[in-house]
Amino acid sequence: MVHRLVVSYGQPADPAAFDAYYRETHTPLALRQPGLVRLTFGHAASLDPSQPAPYLVAELDFDSEQAMGESLSSPEGRAAGKDLANFATGGVTFTHFEVQTASTGR
Repeated sequence: MVHRLVVSYGQPADPAAFDAYYRETHTPLALRQPGLVRLTFGHAASLDPSQPAPYLVAELDFDSEQAMGESLSSPEGRAAGKDLANFATGGVTFTHFEVQTASTGR
């Protein structure tokens, strides 16, 4: 079963600088983490204009919660965590969960 880490970034002080740093520096650091199965990310948009969306949301998939913990505590995981101070000026929130799959039955 997949275990997913969701990283939500707040509005940065300089969006263009954030985007460039995220693509060119932070993503390669994150991809070095052992046990990482997949990393996806994108700019979020709220369906309800009265509710602000995070600036960017990243999803990191691991084979298990244990694999996620081991990855985050590895030297590569700690390096990616330390790197947040270099660009996440709008703050960052981490959540994680065991991925469940639902089907429409079609």
